[in-house]
Amino acid sequence: MDGTRRSNIKPGIKVLVVQKQDQRSGKLTEGVVKRILTNSQVHPRGIKVMLEDGIVGRVKEIK
Repeated sequence: MDGTRRSNIKPGIKVLVVQKQDQRSGKLTEGVVKRILTNSQVHPRGIKVMLEDGIVGRVKEIK
């Protein structure tokens, strides 16, 4: 599913995110969404979320 649409993302789902420091390398981190941080409905680089372990990143893929 598409990580650029806020409607696709709900707390509790498993996602792959890219953290700020990993944007150049494209390294993805897997986790479960705790909070959605982006207010807009669509964001071209991915919706920003906080994972349950405290990591913040933009959603690249929904598992």
